[in-house]
Amino acid sequence: MIPTIARIIRGTLSPRSTARKTPSLKDIQVIRNALLQSVEDCDSAPAQRLRHKIAATQTAKELWMLRNDAYQLISQQHSQSAAAARINDLISAFEGWLEPSQLVRIK
Repeated sequence: MIPTIARIIRGTLSPRSTARKTPSLKDIQVIRNALLQSVEDCDSAPAQRLRHKIAATQTAKELWMLRNDAYQLISQQHSQSAAAARINDLISAFEGWLEPSQLVRIK
């Protein structure tokens, strides 16, 4: 019983080993370029605003959060299936920079 309690306490007090390394500026630029490519054929005021937001981001997580905006934009200008395909193609650019549980495909 005591070894079980000790194991539980160690598990809750020890830092998690799932921390991700921080992407370099070059890595962030690669992700930015992938996101920009996904909306490059969208031409509208919202598309220009999204491009500006993408350029202003500093982290992979911020870029990941913009994928919903990209999805909305692509689905309005093309179709939902095209938007889902393009957004799902971005997952490989984010792998290694975000927790795997965040990298969920759009169905």
